[in-house]
Order: sequence, then structure tokens, then C-alpha cells
Amino acid sequence: MPEAHRAQRQRKSRLSPIWIIPLVAVLIGLWLVYDNYASRGPEVVLEMPNAEGIEAGKTEIKTRNVQVGRVESVQLSEDLSHTLVTARMSTDAESMLNEETRFWVVKPRIGREGISGLNTVLSGAYIQLQPGNSEEPQYRFKILEHPPVASPGAKGIRIKLVSQIGSALRVGDPVTYQGLTVGRVENTEFNLENRQMDHRLFIETPYDGLVTENTRFWSASGVDLRLNSEGFRVNVESIETLLGGGVTFAVPEDVPMGEKASGDETYELYADEESAVQGTYNRYLEYALLIEDTVRGLSKGSPVEYRGVRVGTVAAVPWHFSAPQPDTRQRFAIPVLIRIEPQRLSSKEEQIQLDEWRKRFTRMFDYGLRATLKAGNLLTGALFVDLNFVKDAPDYEAETFDGQTVFPTTPGGFAQIEQKVSNLLDKLNELEVEPVLGKLEQNLSASEKTLKEVREATESFKSLLEDPQTREIPSNLNASLRELRQTLKGLSPESNAYKELTRTLQSVEKLVRDLQPVAETLREKPNALIFDRSNGPDPVPQAPR
Repeated sequence: MPEAHRAQRQRKSRLSPIWIIPLVAVLIGLWLVYDNYASRGPEVVLEMPNAEGIEAGKTEIKTRNVQVGRVESVQLSEDLSHTLVTARMSTDAESMLNEETRFWVVKPRIGREGISGLNTVLSGAYIQLQPGNSEEPQYRFKILEHPPVASPGAKGIRIKLVSQIGSALRVGDPVTYQGLTVGRVENTEFNLENRQMDHRLFIETPYDGLVTENTRFWSASGVDLRLNSEGFRVNVESIETLLGGGVTFAVPEDVPMGEKASGDETYELYADEESAVQGTYNRYLEYALLIEDTVRGLSKGSPVEYRGVRVGTVAAVPWHFSAPQPDTRQRFAIPVLIRIEPQRLSSKEEQIQLDEWRKRFTRMFDYGLRATLKAGNLLTGALFVDLNFVKDAPDYEAETFDGQTVFPTTPGGFAQIEQKVSNLLDKLNELEVEPVLGKLEQNLSASEKTLKEVREATESFKSLLEDPQTREIPSNLNASLRELRQTLKGLSPESNAYKELTRTLQSVEKLVRDLQPVAETLREKPNALIFDRSNGPDPVPQAPR
């Protein structure tokens, strides 16, 4: 027993205290491994089209310029359609990862707002994280191609626009109101089912109060240059829209504001302001025009006017061209669809009764209301539809074309001119031209004879002027004038000739005075030269006894 106890005591003495150190080291290593595992943040997977500028172990993830993660690996997806970026986030970033969190790559960009990301030229690109406000956690995200317009918690409203304009808007385009930028386009994509573009807009506070149920949106694509039947117009929204385009909105004139939009409403995006304004007239009467004149210059959107006041719009030119014509038509007419829009003539509060308006137009047809194509702009040749009462118009007969009531028409200005020219030609054809031509030929012959005589007289006068004796007439006349001037100088009051002439005139005057009694006697009694003049009374004739 003592030996056995001694052997056991020797075995215990072999366990040296030095083994405590490795044991402690192992325990510390295990604690460090556990602490490192416990302190690691969550892992996220980011999907992006390509990994341009992303490097494993170097590219950082930041928010507000503070690092909250780092990229660990970059690899291709199984179908090779995109890349998968695996990143390790810090522990304090756990609360940032939810459904509304957004990631995008920060790198040098040149856009409408200017140049951004220049600090990454030397340091390299990094991934920006925008925390979300959702309570649902998420660890797999798609990296955005462009930075988001507004943060998920930004105050404002988001609305949806639908349009048939394929490339009207892009992400980041401005949303303006009377030239002031009030928001941005957040997203745009093509809807295959509806075959239209869907846009999402964010309008920030306090401008979100400008959007109501009657607001109209239209594309502000730089310069709006228009030349139509109403004249020439140029419109520019802002410098930013001039360079890159955008969208603007307003409530059309004479339309009530309506209730304020609450968000997520859907509006239609119009091509321009004119189309947006016309879109407010959504209650109308449709009529078909059967035009027997040319419709060149008449286009969709042309105005329909009544004595200068617009009351409607041309909806289609031509409209259902191949549909059968009414039997009352002798000529093939061009069908045109117009819309009469009573809202243009009504107040804001007045309720539009389309049936009453249709009956009213039917009565006016009986009174002579007719449609005519007229020129609205002489430079472009644009036409518009003019409604007016025609005096002595043919009786109205109700017609239909492809299910639409036919609006009675009358020939336009060009057709009337053509008719007048045709009537003039008919009158000219009825004239007896041969007698007129005969007399005209006689007049021409007499005119030729007269011209011949005038030509001969001209030659004679020319030969007379060229005669040397005729040319000497001016010199002879000048000599005669000089001699007459010398003669007149000799008849001065002091000259002898003047005195002699004066005495002769005095003698002649005395002789005339002396002969004056003789002349009076001869005038009273012509036989005084033969018989003596008797002073007694005239004898009285008597009958013989």
C-alpha cells in the first residue's frame, strides 16, 4: 500500500504548472474568435449591371461621408446577366438596412445640375447608402444607376404621369411651375401592357399644394416654336429646360382649382401647353363634316369658330375615309370629325347638358347655320372651320355618316371663287367673238394706215428741218430784230420823226372831227349829196281829187 501511494504521488507531480499558460492562451483565442464573430456586422448582397470601379477589400460603403461597410467580394451571377457585390456592414448599420434603403455608386458625373463626384477621381469610387424608414429588414438590394432625387423621408408628394411620348422625360429632369423648379422626375419606365410611358415625380413641400385634381402636366422641351392658323408663338420655360427638357404644370384658365392632391394620383402628360388646355374640355358633341372642297391646310387640332369665338376643335382629318357616303351626296366628300365643346362658352359652375346643346344646334341648322373652311394664316395656308348663318341657305336635311350626325356645310371661299371664275368663262363662251374680231381687224387696218401717214409726215418734217434755208431762219430773224431795235431807237420823243408823226396824227384827228357831221347827215338822209336838205316837215301823202 505504501508503494502504491508513492507511485500515485509521483504521477501527480509530473503535471507542471507551465501547462496553465497554453490553456489560458487557447481560452483567450476562443474568446477573441467569439468576440470577432459577435462584433461582425450584417452581410449584404448588392446587385448591379457591372462592377465598374468596385474592388474587393478596398471599395467602401459610406453614408454622410462616414464609412459603414466595405466590399468583401465581387462575382458574376449564375446567369452572367449582372454582378453580385458582397459587403460587410458595421454593427451600427443594422438599423439602416430595410426596404426603403437605397445604394448607388458615387463617381464623377456630368449632368444638368452640374459636375459631381470629383473627389472620387483620386480616391476611387465608393458606394453611397441612403437609410430608409421602413421597419422591414432587408439584406439584398439593387444598386441604383442614378442618385435618388429625394430621400424617402423628404416632405412632399409623389405622383404618377402616363404619356405616349417615348423620350419626353428622364430621371432627374426638373418639374417647374411658372419657371420655378419645384421637383424632379424620380423614375421613368415603359409599360409593355399599356404600351405607354410611366413616370414618377416628386414635388417637394411647400409646392405640393400647387397640385390639385384639375392640374394639367405637359412637356417643357426647351423652346416651343409654333406657326399655325392663330399666328406665330415662341415660349421658353427656363434655361434648364431649354438645355435638357422637363415637365411643367398649371391649372388652365377658367377652370376651378379643385381639391388638393394627396399623393399617388395619376395624371396624363401632354405634349405641350396647348394640348393640355384642350384636354380640359372633356364634354363635347361630335359631328361629321362632308367637305366637297380641298382640305389641304386643315389639320387635327385646328379651331372651330363661331364669328371669331372658338367653340370646338377638329378631331380628325380625314375621318373614316373609306366609310360609305350618304345616298343624297352626288360627289365624293372628304369626311372630317369635329367636336363642339360647350365648356368653352359656359361658366365654371354651370352644368353642361349635352342633350340640350344638341337640340339647340339642330334648331340652328334649320335657321341656316353652316360650316365653312376658311384660311386662318396666309403665310402657312392653315385652315379652320368657321360656323355662321348663311342667307338663303338650302333647307336642312338630316344626314348621318358612319353613325355621326352630319353638320351641314357650304362651299368655302376658294370654292366660291372657282364658281365665279367658271361662270365668267361660261359667259365668255356665249359671246359672239367673230364680229368683234372682224371689227378689231378693221380697226387695226385703220390704225396701220394712220401710223403710215404719221410716219410720212414725220419724214417730211425731218427733211424740212434738215433744209439749209430752214437752218438760216434763226440767223435772219436775229438780224431783223437788231434792225427793228435800231429803228425804235430813232422814234424817241426828242427825234424829228417823232415830232412829224405827232403833227400828222393831229391833222388826221381834226379831219375826222370835220367829217363827223357829214357822216351823220348821210346816215340820216343818204340823198343829201344830190338834193338840198329841207328843214320843213315831211310831206303827207294824199289821194288825187
